[in-house]
This record gives sequence, structure tokens and C-alpha cells, in this order.
Amino acid sequence: MTDINFFTSSDGIQLAWREVGQGRPIILLHGLFSDSNVNWVKFGTAERIAREGYRVITPDLRAHGQSGKPHEAVHYPQLILVRDLNELIDHLDLQDFDLGGFSLGARTTIEAVLSGVRPRRAILAGTGLDVFTNWEKRSHFYVHAIDLFGKVRRGDPHWLAIQFMKTMNIDREASKLLLGTMRDRKSKEALAEAFSMPTLVVCGDKDDDNGSAIELANALPNAVYAEIPGTHMSSVTQPELGEAIANFLGKRGR
Repeated sequence: MTDINFFTSSDGIQLAWREVGQGRPIILLHGLFSDSNVNWVKFGTAERIAREGYRVITPDLRAHGQSGKPHEAVHYPQLILVRDLNELIDHLDLQDFDLGGFSLGARTTIEAVLSGVRPRRAILAGTGLDVFTNWEKRSHFYVHAIDLFGKVRRGDPHWLAIQFMKTMNIDREASKLLLGTMRDRKSKEALAEAFSMPTLVVCGDKDDDNGSAIELANALPNAVYAEIPGTHMSSVTQPELGEAIANFLGKRGR
């Protein structure tokens, strides 16, 4: 069982996180419109990693899950998720840890490392090399999907995204504000320099939503690539995701 915990961010928003296991800490960040339970707990990924001797820490990102969902723009500055991550690290007094994420969580991991966060190892899941340059296109798509909420039928390109939003009972106003907190980066050169640590790039065999995961792994100096079954939506449900991360980390947390 995972325990749910809360702390208050520097701007007064209550943020939630779950934990399972004991040992070396690893923080895993979920994807857009999901939460820590669906992305990491429900399908056994966090438990699988914990069995290797890890304390698996899975936050609910701002505007998601059990975390606060403010409707005021002041609570959504650029890279707010990186700030929240740093505050969680400080709150838990983590000095030596691993860090990773899926999709939005992977982009947040990248931005955190570029800003100076230094995990011993990194996991970039459900993402490819285009994660730097396709954010604005994808965020516009999701903002439009929110605007069309309840108005589209099966077959519309926004239909699947809206069904997932409905399943997750998202706060549409908070989600639209969060979608504006990242911008495309024009240069990828800093990526290889920042990601000097061992890094796992893991992606579904039918997932090219953020470009080529193989190209992302090849762009990093100390990365390995693992392919698992699934699309961008389904790969988080596969046991192979937990296996790939557990195999990469190894029994180093004990």
C-alpha cells in the first residue's frame, strides 16, 4: 500500500505525494492529466521498483490528483512544476536520490536537471527527442480539447484525450493554466551536457507522441534505451514498464 502525504508549497498550495517501500529514494513524476496512482501505483510499477530496495516517492503534480488546483494565474509561473519538485526535495531533505518521469513528468525531469537538480540516475519514460520542440503544439491541442469538452464524438482527434480527462475528472480551468507553464526550447545542445548521469529512456513500441525515444537515448552520453509494449496511453499499464525501471536501477537501494 502507498501512503498519501501532503506539504504546503511556498505559494500556499497543498501538494500531495505517495510513498511505497524503504531504501534509496527515487522520485517519479506522472504524465499530463494523470496522477501518481494511475501512472505509478495502480498497475504495480511503484511496487515493482520498491521490491528492489527503493523508497518510491510519487507526487501528484500541481493541478492533478490530490494536489491543489488553484484557478489564479499567479500560481502558474513558468516551470512551476520544477519549483514544486525542488520544494518537495527540500521538504523530504533528500540529498542523494534518483529521478524520473513519464511524458510531462519526463519533460519536468529534463527541465529540473537543466536547472541544476542532480539525481544520481534519471529515467525518461514515454518521451522522445521532440519533447523539447513540440510542447506548444501539444499544449494547444489539449487546450482546444478542454474547450471542446462534451462537444465531440468518437472519431474526432480530440475524443480520446477528452475521454481520459473525463476518467480522471480533471479540473479544466487549472489544467489550462498549467499547460501554459512551459515553452518550446529551440536548442537541444545543453541536454547532453546536463545529462551526464546514467539515464534510462523507456518508451512504448507504438509511442511516437514526443518523437523518437531511440534518438533521445542516442543524444545522451550515458543513456540506455528500453522498448516496452504499448502506445502513449497504454504503456503505463504494462508490467514491462516497472521491469525496465527495476532492471535499470538494480538492487542498489538496499
